[in-house]
Amino acid sequence: MSKILAIDPGTERSAWCELEDGKPIRWATQLNADVLDMLRGRAWNWRPPQYQLAIEGIASYGMAVGREVFETCMWIGRFREAWENRHGVAQIVYRREVKLFHCENARANDANIRAAIIDRFGPGKDVAIGRKASPGPLFGVKGDEWSALAIALTAAGLQAGPANSANNAQNSEIPGLGGAGEAQL
Repeated sequence: MSKILAIDPGTERSAWCELEDGKPIRWATQLNADVLDMLRGRAWNWRPPQYQLAIEGIASYGMAVGREVFETCMWIGRFREAWENRHGVAQIVYRREVKLFHCENARANDANIRAAIIDRFGPGKDVAIGRKASPGPLFGVKGDEWSALAIALTAAGLQAGPANSANNAQNSEIPGLGGAGEAQL
């Protein structure tokens, strides 16, 4: 049984998603101090090596960055240290890896990644997300929790090996991303 905890870190609040055997089972957006307590084992029952931790990393593209980026970097380090102090291994997953895993294109945006995830759990929003009366597996995922889910799925795919990196053939057919049969710019 594969269990992954993924975090989309922020300056004050971070989104997280718990994935079990490729399916999201819990997710939330919480204060960083609360997420840190959970990683230290004070709130949830997340224990290494039962869980693999994946945290979105920050990559430099040569642009000037502000205080928020550095604060997020500090939280990434604190989350990682808390997990590794419990003898866990923290995997840093970069945004580019997420884009390539879900959409097979480094120019993908959040909407493209969300569409690929919905297709993976669908087909379509009615099955993947559903409605209050008949919720799908993604019912209630919102905001940065989508990113945490994308990170978790990417970590699971990378853990499974290169054969699973191109997870769904339909993801390469997302309009505007240069899939099969679409001219590259």
